[in-house]
Formats: sequence, structure tokens, C-alpha cells
Amino acid sequence: MTLYGVGLGPGEADLVTVRGKEILESADVVYSPGRLSRTVALKHVDESKIGDLDFPMTRDEEKLRAAWKEAAAEIAPNARDGDVAFVTLGDPNVYSTFGHLRRTIDAFHPEVELEIVPGVSAVTAFATAMGVEIEAGAGLSLREAASGASPTGPDRMILFKVTDAPATHEGLVEAGYDVTYGRRLFMEQGETIVTDDPEEIDERDYYTLAYAEKESLEVEQATAAFLEEDDADDATANDGDSSGEPVADGGEVVALEHAEGCEGGDCGGHR
Repeated sequence: MTLYGVGLGPGEADLVTVRGKEILESADVVYSPGRLSRTVALKHVDESKIGDLDFPMTRDEEKLRAAWKEAAAEIAPNARDGDVAFVTLGDPNVYSTFGHLRRTIDAFHPEVELEIVPGVSAVTAFATAMGVEIEAGAGLSLREAASGASPTGPDRMILFKVTDAPATHEGLVEAGYDVTYGRRLFMEQGETIVTDDPEEIDERDYYTLAYAEKESLEVEQATAAFLEEDDADDATANDGDSSGEPVADGGEVVALEHAEGCEGGDCGGHR
């Protein structure tokens, strides 16, 4: 009998992993710490299986510890008798509320078995949403930028909790960064925004990320040579016979034969 910490991914129900979906469907109870994670979980389980937990919106550590002890006391008996899941957006081990529950369970209910089911985190999904490629060998730092903070230093940073984009933007630009913002990326709740204008997302929203890259950063990728070869090939083709007639020395006829051969599965090692 096990307590599973299940990462739901960034917010779209179809980005839950196959493993995560299986756990949700087989669990006796699925606990949700908030409205957004509950909405995603309901796409995979019946509402009768959902167990809601109440956590106060406060920074008072005593109140927070009391809330986590109460949650652990609610969950532990069910985890001893069956399988339960605690769901969280993103990944359970990446800036997640599940860490608090895990530590509380370890302290007060050590007999409960725990297992983590990783999920797609917005910290990585941002690259697809923003059209950014983090190539092999590149460095990327993860920083928090709440309340207008603008950490600097590394060539590339992904900033989360960007709750005051204009203030963060000012500091990053002064430090020589190009910045792109993404709000509610891959989330079904709310409007998804990708922009380089901080004024478009000047209202506070916890689910806002920023990607900052040094303006002077130049990356020479090995495969960039392929683009150079293509340009050279295009130039050579333009210098050749321009009549449009097939030529026998590697022109249109040869290209057509090669394409037809590939379609028939006869490409050998060149597929």
C-alpha cells in the first residue's frame, strides 16, 4: 500500500504521463491540494475519488506546519490500507507542494510507503512553447524571480514565479539579456501568452516564466554546417543548366530516380 506523488504536467490533461494516468485510475483516493490540479485530475478519475485538502494562503510557518500535519493525518490511514495519490502540477520534486507532504509523512507516519511519479515540468516544457532550443553542452540555470527580482550571471536562465514582469525585465535588460515571457504554458486554465513585451503580462500571475539569454551569446552548432551546405548546393544549382530540361549528369532525372527508389524502400543507409 503506497502514497504516490503524481506529477500532472504543466496543466493540459493529455500531458499527464502514461504511468501517472495508470496510478490515478487505480488509486483508491486521489488527493488534490488546489483547484487547478483538481481540474486536471478530474479528466482521468471520477469526482467521487477526489479528496480535497485545505492549505491556507499564508506565510505563517506555524499555520503551514499545522496544515501539513493535518493533511498527513488524513492521508496516512488510507495509504496504509490502500493506494492513494497526491497530485501536483509539474513534477513532484521540482518546486512542488508535495515536498512538504513527503517530509511530514516521513516525520509522523514513517510506515507509509512513498513513490514519486515524475511529470512534465513547465521548467522544461517552456522550451517547446517558446520555440527555444537548449543545445547539447549549453548551460541553463533555474532561478526564482518573484516580486520583481531579476537574478543575473549565467548566459541562459529560466526564471519562474515572474510576478512583476516589468520590474524583472528592467533589471535583466540592464544586465544585457534578451528576455521572452511565457504565461500559463500548456495550461487549459487561463490564457496562454508568449511575448517579449513585459507590459503584456504586467498583472501578477504565479504561472509566468521567463527565458533570459545574454545578447552577446553566440553558439556554433555542428549541424549548422548542413545549412551552409544547402546554401552552397543552391548556388551551384542556380549556376547550372536553367532550361528546366532533365540532364543526365546528376540533375533532375537522377534526383527523381533517387526519390522513387526511396519511396520503394531502396534507400539503403541513406534513409
